[in-house]
Parts: sequence; C-alpha cells; structure tokens
Amino acid sequence: MPLPLSAYECPSWRVATVQFNYHIAVDKMHYSVPYKYIKHKVDVRVTRGVIEVFYNHHRICSHPHLYGRPGQYHTLADHMPDKHKQYIQWNAERFIKWAEQVGPSTATVIRAILAGHRAEQQGYKTCMGAVKLTVSPSLH
Repeated sequence: MPLPLSAYECPSWRVATVQFNYHIAVDKMHYSVPYKYIKHKVDVRVTRGVIEVFYNHHRICSHPHLYGRPGQYHTLADHMPDKHKQYIQWNAERFIKWAEQVGPSTATVIRAILAGHRAEQQGYKTCMGAVKLTVSPSLH
C-alpha cells in the first residue's frame, strides 16, 4: 500500500458554544452550524485547511478554514432557519443597486449601514428592513 500524498497534520481541538446567530467563533472567524444546535457546546477540530464541528462525537458540519481579515463569516444556507434564507439572494451589491433606484439618500444610508459592520453580512437585516419599508402598503 503506498503512502498518502500529503503528510498527516495533527489537528487542534477546541470547545465552542453555538451562538444565537448559529455561528461559532474560531480564531476570530465565524462558521455556521445547523441552527438546531444554538446554545449547545460543540467540539471543533481545526487544521490548516478545514474546520470540522462535532456534536456528541458526530460530525455535523465542516468549512474551509478562513484566513485574512478577522471577523469574516462562512455561512451555509442549509444551516439557516427558513426565515433567514430570504437573505441569501441579497448581497452588498444588490442592496446598493436597489438603494440607488430609490434615491441618492437611500444609497448613502445603505452604504453606511454596510460599512458600519465588521462583516457586511451583519448589516443585511437592517438593509432588508429598509427594503420592506419601501414595499409596505401602509406607506402608500
């Protein structure tokens, strides 16, 4: 039997608590976990390339290990509650494009909301609130 092509990498293990936003923090980066594990403690296996999350000795998810600017998020849609999945189709570019169609002041506000967070995704809920204000029948 031939030897593996890559050398064995000794992982490090950590314990994390799944936060209310269904993410765990590892080295100042955030990784999603299926939302049903909110408030649960999980074991996290960390290697240079992969973050693996275990609950009761069963792997529940894995993510590529993020590097670079602290505060980044890696979120899988399958981990989200249904009410959060509506945000998947939105990103900064789409919010700004929508805001520019509404008007220059709206675009300025949306840019400020997105820039005011360490990770732009943290501003999506606020931006979505602005979108809903423009389509609310009570405003017309």
